[in-house]
Amino acid sequence: MAADRDGRPHRVRVLFDANALMMPLETGIDLFAETRALVGGFDPLVPTEVRAELAGLARQQGRRGAAARFGLTLAAGCAEEPLGAGAVDTGIARYARDHHCLVATSDRALRRALLRDGVPVIALRGPRRVTLERG
Repeated sequence: MAADRDGRPHRVRVLFDANALMMPLETGIDLFAETRALVGGFDPLVPTEVRAELAGLARQQGRRGAAARFGLTLAAGCAEEPLGAGAVDTGIARYARDHHCLVATSDRALRRALLRDGVPVIALRGPRRVTLERG
């Protein structure tokens, strides 16, 4: 396999959940640039169910609706994969384990479950810092 633009031999797949995609508008952080700084070249992935969740939230008024609409814009540039039956967070955890993906999320319960299962997590730490956590 050819090296990515950062010289790494493999690109990492990063699965983004809804709240991660809403984070840039809420915090002013460029999530994709921060992810690239943490892991180098990556392939962004958004589950079909997360797009549907964002679409539902985007119908709301106010900041949450605006953040969801922005998240949908970011998701448009990502590959899409269905998670299958079950709860979205459970599907994200299962997909990440089975496909060796990193997960970007700010959902505390999901983050804890992923780390417990050995799945690396990209998460917001403090008001404007993104970190890569390993279980």
